[in-house]
Amino acid sequence: MTLTLADRPRVLAVDDDEMSLMVLEKILGDEYELVKVHSGAEGMQILKAQTFDLVLLDYLMPDLDGMTMLRQLRARLETSEVPIIMLTGDMTAEREAEGFRAGVTDFLHKPFIPDVLRLRVQRILRYEYLQSQLEQEVARQTALANARLQTSQRIFNQVVLALAQTVDVKDHYTHGHSERVAQYAQEISRRLGDDASTQARIHSIAMLHDIGKIGIPAHIINKPTRLTDEQYALIQSHTTLGAEILQTVREFPELAVGARSHHERWDGHGYPDGLAGEAIPRMARIIAVADAYDAMTSRRSYRDPLPQAVVHAEIAKGRGTQFDPLFADIMLQMIEEDTDFTMRDTGH
Repeated sequence: MTLTLADRPRVLAVDDDEMSLMVLEKILGDEYELVKVHSGAEGMQILKAQTFDLVLLDYLMPDLDGMTMLRQLRARLETSEVPIIMLTGDMTAEREAEGFRAGVTDFLHKPFIPDVLRLRVQRILRYEYLQSQLEQEVARQTALANARLQTSQRIFNQVVLALAQTVDVKDHYTHGHSERVAQYAQEISRRLGDDASTQARIHSIAMLHDIGKIGIPAHIINKPTRLTDEQYALIQSHTTLGAEILQTVREFPELAVGARSHHERWDGHGYPDGLAGEAIPRMARIIAVADAYDAMTSRRSYRDPLPQAVVHAEIAKGRGTQFDPLFADIMLQMIEEDTDFTMRDTGH
């Protein structure tokens, strides 16, 4: 840092010796805005009202000695980081060690050597300036990185929503299905005690759990009569097709896992892999119960939404067979709390 009269650093000199203050004024007065006080108590008072870039603090003073004042300054949040040079005419190794332990920045010996004093003050203020600039730059770069991350996250969320809506458009009877499943899955995650990041990831995974239906003909998805075995097998293939589509998202592999495994059953009788119990990925077990709930509370091509009591009974029936018991219990709790039956498709 090049010090100029236009931006003179503020320096507080605290010393009960008038001659020392006069010498400091003569050496530093042209280059710095020097404020002089004659006691530790006066120094503490002015430091509570004003800010300084550097404090020159005499070690020996009658009312409030330099070491006591140093400790008080370091204990205050406002002065905990201000650089402090201790002035002393009687330096010992013990005194120096005590000062550094208490938080002094440096020591200067009396009588002052002008060039040493100037260079020592310049070095400390230059370091403080560079440190401040570094902290500001780190803060600026962090803010920029966070802004870019937030922008990327918004774009990602918008793409996920667009893809989910593309899937839902194919089924005339399940508008908003993916969004509702994602909301239910995220709420289950929240009630499990997951952090906000995990909840957000589960929401995204659930949003795209049915992405594989993009590859299933709409006339089969919307068929109002019973499916043939071949057609049912084609419907089931949306899990593997979805996993194939999403496995290209290498930075978020759980997306493919959620798409592939959300129709697995706790008892091992699900598809496509026949996984059982905790061998089924956790996020897929959460999505499974949220997906089943929304399927029962939505209008289908072959039936109206089921009454809430029937849905509760079906979830309870599937506890420990179709669903992870813990996640089923949380879903049942959510149903019981939803006394107005708002957790359902209200678009039809």
